[in-house]
Formats: sequence, C-alpha cells, structure tokens
Amino acid sequence: MRPGKSSEAGNEKRRMTESGKSGSKKREGKDPLDSLRIGAVEEEKKMKPGPPVKTANCTHRKRCGGCQYSELPYAEQLGIKEKRVRRLLGAFGPVQPIVGAEEPLYYRNKVTASFGFRNGKTIMGIYEQSTHKIVPIDHCLIQNREADRVTHIIRKLCISFKLKAYDEATGYGLLRHVMIRTAHRTGEIMVVLVTVSPILPSAKNFVKALRERCPEITTVIQNINPQRTSMVLGPREKVLFGKGYIEDVLCGLRFRISSGSFYQVNPVQTERLYQTALALAGLKKTEIVLDAYCGVGTIGMIASQFAGEVIGVELNGDAVRDAKVNARQNQIDNISFYANDAGVFLDDLSRTGKRIDVIFMDPPRTGSTEAFIESACGVRPSRIVYISCNPETLARDLRIFKRYRYKAEVIIPVDQFPLTEHVETMVLLSRK
Repeated sequence: MRPGKSSEAGNEKRRMTESGKSGSKKREGKDPLDSLRIGAVEEEKKMKPGPPVKTANCTHRKRCGGCQYSELPYAEQLGIKEKRVRRLLGAFGPVQPIVGAEEPLYYRNKVTASFGFRNGKTIMGIYEQSTHKIVPIDHCLIQNREADRVTHIIRKLCISFKLKAYDEATGYGLLRHVMIRTAHRTGEIMVVLVTVSPILPSAKNFVKALRERCPEITTVIQNINPQRTSMVLGPREKVLFGKGYIEDVLCGLRFRISSGSFYQVNPVQTERLYQTALALAGLKKTEIVLDAYCGVGTIGMIASQFAGEVIGVELNGDAVRDAKVNARQNQIDNISFYANDAGVFLDDLSRTGKRIDVIFMDPPRTGSTEAFIESACGVRPSRIVYISCNPETLARDLRIFKRYRYKAEVIIPVDQFPLTEHVETMVLLSRK
C-alpha cells in the first residue's frame, strides 16, 4: 500500500542528488530489470536459513489476530507469501522471488490503541480480530518500540488524571483512542488523543506531564470524534503542543506527515519498495508521470528527479496540502498536486489531449475500480506501475487491465508487513 532505511542508506550511492540527476546513464542500453533479477536471486540466497528459528513469540497472537505468522521462522513466512502471490498472479506474468526484510520486528511507525472499560477499570489495547473487544497489549512485536512505550505512559497518565474511557455501548466517556506516529529518520513523534468532546480537562498539565516522561514527543494533537463510528479520527483537531505534524526523510527527501495523511507503515521496506518501483518504470527526463492515489506525494516526488513532469492526484485534502508543502520544502518545481478522484481527473485530462507516459498507482487494500482502470487505459500510458497490498484485488484488477490490452511484464512481491499474512506486490504493466 501506499510512506527510511538505516542499514542500507549508505548503499544508495546518492542515486538521487540535489541537482536531480540520478543514474540515467545506468539505464542506457540495459534492461532496467536486470539489476532486479540479480537482486532477487541474492535475496533468495540470503533468506535460506540454517536451523529453523522462531522469529517471535507473541502471547496475544490468538486473540489479537494481527500477527498470523509470528510463530513461524521468517524464511517460512516469506515462502508462504511468495507461493500465495505465485498462485494468484502467476498466470498474468513472471513472479520474482519475494523481497524480504532485514529486520522483521518493531517496524510499524503508526500505532493506534483504543480505550475501554473492564471490571470498572480503564484499559487500553487493540481490538480483538473482527470484534470491538479490547485486548490489553503490554508489548507488541511489530510496533515501534518508542511508540509502544509512549502508549503505556499515556494509559497511566489517563488513569492518574481521571480521564474516563469512552463506552461504545452507552456513549458515555471522553477518551476513544490514542494514535502514535513516529518518524524513522528524524526521530520525531506525534501523539494524537481522540476524544468525544472538544473539552479535555487539564489539557496543559496532561501534556506537560507526558512530555516530562517522554521528551522525545515533538507534537501533541487532540482529535475530536463525537460520532458513533468505527472510524478512528474525526474531522476536527486542536494542536496542544508543537507544530501539529511530524517530518520524516525517505529516499533522500523530506516529507511532512499530518495525523490523517497516508504514509507507508514500514519505513525501511518502503525505500526498497519505491526504489524497485522506479527501476521498473525506467523513467526518462522527457516523460510525463501521473501519481494516482498519491498521498503526501512520496512516490511522485521521488520520481520527479527522473521525469520531466509529475502530476499527483489524491482524494484526501489533508494529504494534498501536505504534498504541496513537501514539494516546496524539497524545492521540486516539476510536480503539481490536485485534490480529486483519480478516475475523474484522468477523464478530464484525456479531454484536454495531454500526454501521460507512465502511471504509478497505489490504491487501498480494496484495490482500484473498473472506472479508474478504464480512465487510466484511456490516456494510453506506455507503462503502469501498480503497487498493491492485496494480491486478491490485484488479480481482479489485472484481469481488467488485460481486457484493455495491458500485459504484466514482471511481478515482484515485497514483505512490507512481516509476521502478518499481508504482502505488498508491484507489477509493471505495458501496453501491447
């Protein structure tokens, strides 16, 4: 799905420089997939283990349901995911070996915990799978460790300040959720307290006590969600401390992230994901790129260093505002962003006769729509790079692309979500 890498950062060899020149010589006269094939073979060799060693032992696995594969050796997890992708997508094109993670634990940069009652006491944790029953979590194997620590401190402070947890059954109470977002490269931390009412008693003292215990927190936000809904965030926010957003660095560029903006949850694997996506696209400086479902503009801005022009389209207005700020602070002037439905935007664009050479698309888990695919194919790009976090919906969408004479040239699974059953997959499509 739609985002830095510490151990691999030095190996990028400055592919993306301040001048915007980026290794185009490497693509001349060579198949851009050669390096990927070599890398995939090396990845496969590296992931073949010695004695089977369990990567994790989560005591909450059966109730939480979030880490379905936590008791399996990591190489076995990768094998299951790769077989699944081959089974679902192998008929569409060649499937490369899965790109595994060097560190499969503590990778999630976004943590959401819910408040509730049990035996008259305030509890905080994760919803049990397919229910709204809260499972108190002392320690999570995939969540960022600092975020884990901050959530426990917040729970204790809420009890100390006598802030009542929200009861879904009665509608009584104040605290609904806490969301923590962490920036891998900059170390910045955002805390979002989701409340039913805009009134948060002793807010200044609460924030002061929180920062005394967690000085690494750079911003605290109160989000107000009075609706009886399963949505975590509401439409209103108040900044209680800091600037109201965090910033992270990805592939050499700096990105602003608000509470509701989409940013990939595994920052280390995301750099590998995006670098591979760019290699698949094989962009030229004369080409025009459309970044559909662009979020805060990560893929589009990284691609802008290789292309002539990039257009980003995103329905979430907050994400588009962040994307525009991100482009300015990175001094990128060949990219523009629009708050619109991507399919509608493409239909309007096709009527103007504007050329689109390459499309990047990174839709949500539900996949794309037939209407968008028809619109995308209607502008006749030579290449489409589809990034998916659900191989089932990807298979459905590839069947539609096939009807419009787009063929899958290569399919690459990436383990963006270790310990879970989920897998990210990239597909390079070209027009027949």
